[in-house]
Amino acid sequence: MDSQILINYLDRESKDPYFTSLEISSQPILWQQTWACIQDYKSKLINFLDIIYSQNNLNIILTGAGTSAFIGDTLQGPFQKYTGIPTRSISSTDLVTHPEMFLQKDRPTLLISFARSGDSPESLAVVNLVHELCTYDYHLIITCNPNGQLAAKSNHSNQMVILLPDETNDKGLAMTGSFSSMLLCGALVSRIRQIDELEIQKTMLISYGENVLEKYTGEIKKIAKIDFNRAVFLGSGPLSGIATESHLKLQELTRGKIICKHDSFLGVRHGPKAVIDENTIVVYLFSNNKYVEQFEDDLVKEICAQELGMYSIGIHEKPKGDYCLDLNIKIGNDEKLLDEEFLAVCYILPAQILGYYKSLELGLNPDNPSVAGVISRVVQGVTIYDYN
Repeated sequence: MDSQILINYLDRESKDPYFTSLEISSQPILWQQTWACIQDYKSKLINFLDIIYSQNNLNIILTGAGTSAFIGDTLQGPFQKYTGIPTRSISSTDLVTHPEMFLQKDRPTLLISFARSGDSPESLAVVNLVHELCTYDYHLIITCNPNGQLAAKSNHSNQMVILLPDETNDKGLAMTGSFSSMLLCGALVSRIRQIDELEIQKTMLISYGENVLEKYTGEIKKIAKIDFNRAVFLGSGPLSGIATESHLKLQELTRGKIICKHDSFLGVRHGPKAVIDENTIVVYLFSNNKYVEQFEDDLVKEICAQELGMYSIGIHEKPKGDYCLDLNIKIGNDEKLLDEEFLAVCYILPAQILGYYKSLELGLNPDNPSVAGVISRVVQGVTIYDYN
């Protein structure tokens, strides 16, 4: 793809495409820009983190609200794996209401906040709470909006802000490019010392994203015309967070007319499988880890044998097994595996595309599907109370 000529795969012939379609289809370019952005921050980031990582008994918390929280859910495992430091994903909505459950006064804490706008009340409140309740607190803020209130939080030596390229700041209600770009940023932060060695991963990631857009947009558009009213997304490990975000994206873009559920391949058997009926689409986000694949194989064969659901989609890096799936989305090549945290970045694309087209199919405006204002681009109406 020529980065100078953006091809809008979702609305090629539209003279005035929705922001959302443009924001979905431009993601491979955004990932390239984001990667370059983090390379520019490399020296500053290493200097900032080295001081923090030297603290004994350090606690890392990944936080955000809604979609931004799912970035933390996706990165919790990889972040802990690469840094060797205990890491938890805790939504800012949970931290605001129950800070005493998660924060320890004398334990050094690094709060990593993800925020598209940087203006959500809970995101701002959490930074203040951690500073108030922890004796040794540090803050890394990753945001898409240079004019947001969080972006102004870089006036202390224990705080650092990473501003992503302006193009990542989605104009549509649903977070699409902002989600995947902040997710990629977080993955690179966890491996910042290795970033120069990850060039082949960057090339593969961008290629995978282009592959989904070029080869499968038409197929996913056809699926949006199917008369379904439920969708279940399954993913394990880092892909569990992507299953969660996939469920929200489809539900959000369709104004809740499509009710969605998410779970892990093992977890879905423990009750949630009951929601899969004859009006349900089941989407499998397959790992590229051979150990994990064994559990996934068993679950898919079980659901196929029970003839659950009306349509099934498999998202694979490299399809394998004799599955009874209706659509196999093969995003990779046959040469090398993409590291799982980068695989997660491009696995969100099918749900975004499906949500966009289903929104149109239902007669909604994908840029603002909630015509009554039930949900908004930046959450409104939250009162933040003093913590005593």
